[in-house]
Amino acid sequence: MKHVLVTGGAGFIGSHVVRRLVTNYPDYHIVNLDKLTYAGNLANLKDVELNDNYTFVRGDIVDGAFVQELFAKYDFTYVVHLAAESHVDRSISNPIEFVMTNVVGTVNLLNAAKHHWQGKYEGRRFYHVSTDEVYGSLGDTGLFTEETRYDPHSPYSASKASSDHFVRAYHDTYQLPVVLSNCSNNYGSHHFPEKLIPLAIHNIVNRRPIPVYGTGENVRDWLWVEDHARAIDVILHKGSIGQTYNIGGHNEWKNIDLIRLLCSLLDKKLHRKEGESASLITFVKDRAGHDMRYAIDASKLKNELGWIPSVTFEEGLEKTVDWYLANHDWLQNVTSGDYMHYYEQQYVKR
Repeated sequence: MKHVLVTGGAGFIGSHVVRRLVTNYPDYHIVNLDKLTYAGNLANLKDVELNDNYTFVRGDIVDGAFVQELFAKYDFTYVVHLAAESHVDRSISNPIEFVMTNVVGTVNLLNAAKHHWQGKYEGRRFYHVSTDEVYGSLGDTGLFTEETRYDPHSPYSASKASSDHFVRAYHDTYQLPVVLSNCSNNYGSHHFPEKLIPLAIHNIVNRRPIPVYGTGENVRDWLWVEDHARAIDVILHKGSIGQTYNIGGHNEWKNIDLIRLLCSLLDKKLHRKEGESASLITFVKDRAGHDMRYAIDASKLKNELGWIPSVTFEEGLEKTVDWYLANHDWLQNVTSGDYMHYYEQQYVKR
């Protein structure tokens, strides 16, 4: 049996990856390591938590000794490293926390893999999941490729850029078998409602103001989270050692146009007058260091590994809205903080 470590597996993207691996690979043992900060929610994985090939471990990758002990216990074949502080606004308020988790935590994992694999790397793989924000900002034209020069503009993107460099350095210096990916903005179910799409859905449903930075002209490339999980699966198993793969949705939207689309969609689903939800749009002071445009060229991933998005943005967005409307209790528990008790209820008190 292959033991697979997924860090940050209780988070938004991580829970989708864990579910996919647990379900599709019954001969793998998936160990989900998560610190359970505000964005880690074990209720995201209720449907697989009792599977024989799934284990949850609560812990912090910043604790180097703990990480070493975990590697010694499970002898991991693969590491899928998703654990990260990821909200730009929080990084502006507290950059040190991002340095510790995103940089020091990543180096702790690299050191543990190097030590426990002892140069016997055949069949092993350390997969580092990163972001397109490390590339900085684009003008009106052009796309980020795997060769684009790094130009991070926020403490968050700077910390992720640093972790990317460490992963590549461990490959070049110690021959550690690594792969990396840099992905565009994700959307989908189980997303903590501080990010644009779930926040907008939550506020529209509750008739609260929908905050939009600046004039809403910033452009992002959006990818359905389940397509991201599928891409991670493909890269983990078929990607070339030492290579980076950009993952994107071929799907650029201005923030304001995306919000208007959501408003229109929710007006129909909530049986409101057309334009009622759009009246909630509220422009707020722009974020410091706000990148204007991100756009990914994912042709390498398509040409080498055959991956393309499986749904259009309109299809994925409707699936996403329908999930949030059907899972009102999940959203209420997250926004009230009640979900933080799930660990104690399901694990500690057993």
